[in-house]
Amino acid sequence: MTIVATLQDAQGTKQLGELGLAFVLSSAIGLEREWRQKSAGLRTHTLVGVGAALFLIVSKYGFTDVLAPGRAVLDPSRVAAQIVSGIGFIGGGLIFVRGDFVRGLTTAAIVWMTAAIGMACGAGLALLALAATAMHFVVVIGYTALTRRLPSGGTLRIVYPDGRGILRDVMAEATRRGFAVVSVATEHRPPNVALTLELQGRGSPRDLALALDAIDGVVEVAAADRQLGD
Repeated sequence: MTIVATLQDAQGTKQLGELGLAFVLSSAIGLEREWRQKSAGLRTHTLVGVGAALFLIVSKYGFTDVLAPGRAVLDPSRVAAQIVSGIGFIGGGLIFVRGDFVRGLTTAAIVWMTAAIGMACGAGLALLALAATAMHFVVVIGYTALTRRLPSGGTLRIVYPDGRGILRDVMAEATRRGFAVVSVATEHRPPNVALTLELQGRGSPRDLALALDAIDGVVEVAAADRQLGD
């Protein structure tokens, strides 16, 4: 009778509240990611957070029917440790590396943190879960605005027809937007030229790419930030 009562207590309003809190907090993080149109959005973050909370609740309460004094001992931390390592598979699938540039690292870290928030909810640590969620928004909103004020840079690749003086326009636009050109590499692909610029400045190479794409004669423009991407 004691075992049955314990199992019933493990499926009460307390556990539903913990699961619901994980749902709300992970959904809030997912909405921010969805709004920024990241590869992992509302559904992914919500499922990760709720799933992590459920795993921890199961770890805490789901094995009470096999416990026996002196014969079976429950260690809930084992499941928690497996969540931490297991979520890396999802995060790893969100990271893309191309040359010296890494994309998706921030999103992968946020998925990992969402799992941690879900675990905190499942463990009944509501205050810590709320604090961590607030810290998430401080980082992704406040720190994003801060990093935009810091010197940064990136790589710009422009393809344009040879012999039309477009390079002069490209350099003038980069200078006007506050960029310094660190290095220049050209590759001739008749009748075009592929130009790769290493930039240093406080602006976004992507904004510069949009401006260069509007120059008459430019065939293709691609940009990548030097900073680790979202």
